[in-house]
Amino acid sequence: MLRTRSPVRSLTRTDVDDALELCSRNVAAHVFVAARILETVAAGSVSAVMGVREEGRLTSLCWASSNVVPVETTAAERVMYAERMRRWRGRIASLLGPREEVVDLWDDLEPHWGQPRAVRAHQPMLSTSTPPSALGIELDMRVRPARADEVDIVLPAAAHMFTAEIGYPPYTGSPRSYRGSLAALIARGHTWVVVEDGEVVFKTDIGSLALGCAQLQGVWLAPHLRGQGLAVPMIASVMEQVMAGPAPLVSLYVNDFNAPALATYDRLGFAPVGEFTTVLL
Repeated sequence: MLRTRSPVRSLTRTDVDDALELCSRNVAAHVFVAARILETVAAGSVSAVMGVREEGRLTSLCWASSNVVPVETTAAERVMYAERMRRWRGRIASLLGPREEVVDLWDDLEPHWGQPRAVRAHQPMLSTSTPPSALGIELDMRVRPARADEVDIVLPAAAHMFTAEIGYPPYTGSPRSYRGSLAALIARGHTWVVVEDGEVVFKTDIGSLALGCAQLQGVWLAPHLRGQGLAVPMIASVMEQVMAGPAPLVSLYVNDFNAPALATYDRLGFAPVGEFTTVLL
């Protein structure tokens, strides 16, 4: 029996405009992929993106590097993407994205990839285009972009947040590679901090920035300062500065069991716009 050739193929630079248009249909959900595409184009390659074209039109895509992230995929297309990725288990750290798409992909991949570390099944996707000051929220004026010479004081806060969120530390042995990733974020002006007595007591990152949307990640407040209402004005200050600059829309996603975080984001004017699922491998 003849096998039909899969329409899934690696995208090239000629596909970039169509890929970004696809991401723009739900930019709050797809900003991660849009940002990665723009970054790889700047580096000279878009080989980490697969797509499906029908009658010349790009109908879906899937970012497939250390993270797998589907964009606008149909059930039939997800089967084809999974077929392409079944032998990639050792390359992938997580699947994440819109819940229905990720759950479908994982159903096809789990028999080949085995037990995950964890599944964060329900992660509300939130966004807002309203500056916090318009809601009467006080801004913490100490919040600022981290400086290049502050990588070493950002590192403990970032590692603490990562370990608490993911369940294992971001590195073992030398922190060189992890430190490099933090330095890259700081160099782009994507890490925001409050520093007291030479220590970072608050930090968050713009994990993705594209198409007028900034997605926050890695929000962290020093444990001894929690429960005092400090996070709202600190995050508000980041939002205000970002909205006045590169991104009038701010998005994020959060675990549904993190009640304090959900309450904080509600106060900041975020509203639900979808639901994510993350499979940690």
